[in-house]
Amino acid sequence: MSDTAAISSPRRRRLSAARQAGIALVVAWAALAAFGPYLAPYRAGDVVNVGVFAPMSAAHPFGTDYLGRDMLSRLLYGARYTVGVAMVATVLACMGGIALGILSAVRKGWTDSVLGRAADALISIPHLMFALVVVAAFGTSLPVLILMAAISYVPGSYRFARALALDINAMDFVEVARARGEKTAYVVWEEILPNMIVPLLTDFGLRFVFVVLLLSGLSFLGLGIQPPNADWGALVRENITGIYEAAPAVLVPAIAIAMLTISITLLIDGFSGRSRTMVR
Repeated sequence: MSDTAAISSPRRRRLSAARQAGIALVVAWAALAAFGPYLAPYRAGDVVNVGVFAPMSAAHPFGTDYLGRDMLSRLLYGARYTVGVAMVATVLACMGGIALGILSAVRKGWTDSVLGRAADALISIPHLMFALVVVAAFGTSLPVLILMAAISYVPGSYRFARALALDINAMDFVEVARARGEKTAYVVWEEILPNMIVPLLTDFGLRFVFVVLLLSGLSFLGLGIQPPNADWGALVRENITGIYEAAPAVLVPAIAIAMLTISITLLIDGFSGRSRTMVR
């Protein structure tokens, strides 16, 4: 066995372990988002304890919040908003960015110039500032939050997809496909897009983390998901007075946000390592 193989083998095992851990954690979070409300012992708005910021107990594993509501139930209901809304927004952002990026790379000319200038103009606006303007103008309904988060991250996805598509579009096998008379649609679907999948999955995971943090930040400011519903960012905000008591009501949702982003990061590391291995 060569020295390079001996060094790369442990690295591949670490990447594989990170990828498997990331997949397991992501599947767990997705299951919580889908089935959390059915697993919750109480409804999200039920006041079940006269004591506020109660400590962890058998009846309330994560204690109670500032109104005496069960935090485990609130957390399970909130997973649907934190994970679900972020997932829908990220899918819309990446689908729009990928479609525009490939179009720009294939058509070039004025199409590339117009889309590039529009993306540059939008990406120059800080995401939180853009979100605050949109929320101030249109309110905090669920469709507005989803579209706002999606539009915020379309330019970044566009630039990433365009760079990938330009590189692949210049490769020999694409030129061969064009030389034998294949149409643009075939070249895109059969030659360009399949060779972009792994990097695009990595980019998708990264943008999902950004969207989660953006929406959680808005909720922490009171401009995200509105009561009686709540995502994890809103749970931190509404229970912030319990921080002096180290109440689980404020610590648990913060830890949940951190664990969600860490699990996505593990998955990204695994896929990016796989991508580098394939390139070699």
